[in-house]
Amino acid sequence: MTTTTLAVLVPVLPLLGALAGLALGRVAPGFVRPLAVLPPLAATVLAALVAARQHGGPAINAATELTPTGSVPVELALHLDGFAVVVAVLVAAVATCVQLYSTGYLREDPRYPSYAALVSLFTSAMLLVVYSGDLIVLLVGWEVMGICSYFLVGHYWETPEARSASLKAFLVTKLGDVPFLIGLFALAADTGSFRITRILDAVGNGGLDHPTLIALLLLAGVAGKSAQFPLHIWLPDAMAGPTPVSALIHAATMVAAGVYFVARLLPVFAASAAALVVLAVMAAVTMAGSALAALAQDDIKRVLAYSTIGQLGYMTAALAVADRSAAVFHLLTHGAFKALLFLAAGALIHAAGTNSLTAMARTGALRTRAADAYWTMTVALLALAALPPFSGFFSKEAVLGAAERAATGHTEAAPAVAGWIVLTAGLATALLTAAYATRLWLRAFHGQGAERPVHGSQPLVMNVILWVVAAPSLALGLAYGVLGDWFGGASLAPTLTTSVLATGLALVGGLVTYGTWRHTTALAAATGARPRGPLEPQAESEAEMAAEVLTGHAPEGGDLAERPDPADPGRLLLGPLHRHAVAGFHLDAAARALFVRPTLAAARLAAFLDREVVETYVRASAAVPRLLGTAVRKSQTGNAQTYLTVLLAGALVLAVAAVLVTAAGA
Repeated sequence: MTTTTLAVLVPVLPLLGALAGLALGRVAPGFVRPLAVLPPLAATVLAALVAARQHGGPAINAATELTPTGSVPVELALHLDGFAVVVAVLVAAVATCVQLYSTGYLREDPRYPSYAALVSLFTSAMLLVVYSGDLIVLLVGWEVMGICSYFLVGHYWETPEARSASLKAFLVTKLGDVPFLIGLFALAADTGSFRITRILDAVGNGGLDHPTLIALLLLAGVAGKSAQFPLHIWLPDAMAGPTPVSALIHAATMVAAGVYFVARLLPVFAASAAALVVLAVMAAVTMAGSALAALAQDDIKRVLAYSTIGQLGYMTAALAVADRSAAVFHLLTHGAFKALLFLAAGALIHAAGTNSLTAMARTGALRTRAADAYWTMTVALLALAALPPFSGFFSKEAVLGAAERAATGHTEAAPAVAGWIVLTAGLATALLTAAYATRLWLRAFHGQGAERPVHGSQPLVMNVILWVVAAPSLALGLAYGVLGDWFGGASLAPTLTTSVLATGLALVGGLVTYGTWRHTTALAAATGARPRGPLEPQAESEAEMAAEVLTGHAPEGGDLAERPDPADPGRLLLGPLHRHAVAGFHLDAAARALFVRPTLAAARLAAFLDREVVETYVRASAAVPRLLGTAVRKSQTGNAQTYLTVLLAGALVLAVAAVLVTAAGA
C-alpha cells in the first residue's frame, strides 16, 4: 500500500467510525465503545507508518481536481512534509487516549454514543486540516471542527452554562472566520491557486500583491480558532463541556489548527514585516494576560484553559519571529502535557466532586485518594512550568532562543522589534506560568481539612491513560535533535542565555508562590478567617454534577467557591489586579459593549421597522382596497329607480360641463 493511500485512510477511518457510531448507537449499543476506540487507534498506527515512510524527507504531494470552478480550481490534495506527518501522529494518539479515557469517565452517560461519534468526527476533521494540500479542503475540516465543538461543549445541554458556552464558542470563532474566508479568496486571487505548494512558490517568486492585507485577514481567523487576543474569550467558558473534550480541544485539535495553519503558510505572513509585528504584539498580550488571569481563577479547568491560551501565545510568538520549527515543537510537547493536565484534572474532579480549588484546598488526603492524578499532574505541571528535563523546557527554550536570534539581528526573516517583544513577554510569562502552576498544585493536592468519604474508585482505564500520556510529557523534549531533522534541519537545541534566564525566572515564580502560600495559609489559620461550612455530598462524575445542577443542588463546594479565600496566594500576589484578572480583565464586558449590545440594538431596530413601517405599508395595501370596496358596495342597492336617477344626474352633469367648456372656448 502506497504512502498516499495510507495517508488518505488516516482521516477516513475516524470518519467511518463516527458514522457507524451514530447509526448503531441506539440499535446496537454494544458496538459503541469499539467503534469509538478502534478507528482512531488504527489511524494512529497508520499515521505513525506514514511518518516513518516520510521520515522528514522531501514532501509527498498528490492531488486530483475535486471540481471545476471556472477560475481557480479546487483540488483534493495531500501535502505530507515533516511537520504534517508528526502533527498527525499527535492528533491521532491524543484522540485515541481521549476515547479510551472517556469509556471510563462517561461510562454512565446516556449520551455517550453521540459524544463518541462527535469526538471521532472532530478527530477526522483535524487530520484533514493537517494533511490537506488545498486551502478549500482545509477549510472544510476547519469548519467541521467548529460545529463539532459546538455540540461537544454543549454536551450537558440541560445546563444554561453549557448552552451559552457552546453558542459563544461558535459565534466568536465565526466572527474570525468571516475575514479568514475573505483572506483565503484574496490569497487565491493573488497567487492563482488554492494549492499550498503553488501558493508558496508564488510567494517565493514575489507573486503576492497584497501581503499585509491578506496576512491580517487570515490572522483574524487564526485568533478566533486558536483563542488569541482579542478573540480568546470563548475558550475559558468552553470548560462547561466534559473534561475529556477539553483535553482534545486544547491538546491536539481545534486550538492547534490556527497555529498549524500559520506554520504551514508562514512565508505568506513573513512577506509582510508589519504582519509579523502585529502577530508578535498579539502573542505578547495573549501570553502575559492569560497567565495573570490563570493566577486568579478558582475553577481548575479555567486555570488550565487560560494556561492553554498562554501556551498558544508562545507558539504564535515563535511564528512571529519566523521560526515554525520552534512553534510546531512547542505544539507537540504542549499537546502531550496539556492532554495530561486535563485528563488528570478529570480524575481529580472525579475524586473531589468539585472543580473549585478553594474546595479542594479544604480537603485532606486528595493526593492519596487520587494518587495517579497527583503524580501525573505533577509531571505535567513541571512540563508546563518549563523546568528541565521535562518536555516543556526544551520547546519553550526553542521559542525563546528564536526570539533572541531575531532580537539580536542573527536572522533576517523577522524584524528585530518582533524579537524583542516576544522575548520580553516570553520571559515574563515564564515567571507567571510557574507561579500559577505552583498555586494550582498546592491548592489542589495540599489542602487541609477533613477527609471526604470515598464514593467509588476511579476506573482503571483512566489511571492507565494518565501514565501513558505522562511518558511523552516527561521525555518528548529530549527528541529535539531528531525533530529538528524532521523539520528541515532546524536547530531546536536550548540556548544558554535564555535557558538560564527563563529557568531562573520560573524558579523564582514557583518559590515566591510557595512562600506566599505558606504565609497566607498560616495567617488564615491564625486569624480564623478561612471560610468554613458544611459540605454537600460528593458527586461521583461530571455527569452527576450536571444532574445536581438540574435538580437544584449545587456540586460540592459550590457555596464555598463563591466566597473569597484569604488563604489563596493568588490574591496576595496580584493585589488590586486580582479582581480584574479573575474577570478576564473584563474583555467579556467589552465584547458585550462593542458587539453584543449594538447587535441586539440593531435587531430591535430592525424588528421595530419591520413591525411599524413595513407592516404598516402591507396593512395599508390591503386596507385601502377594502375601504374602496366598502364604499362601492353601499351604492349597489339593487333599486332600478336609484340607478336611473344616478344615470340621469350623471348625464346632466356631463351636458352642463360640455356647454361650459364650449362657451369658454368661444
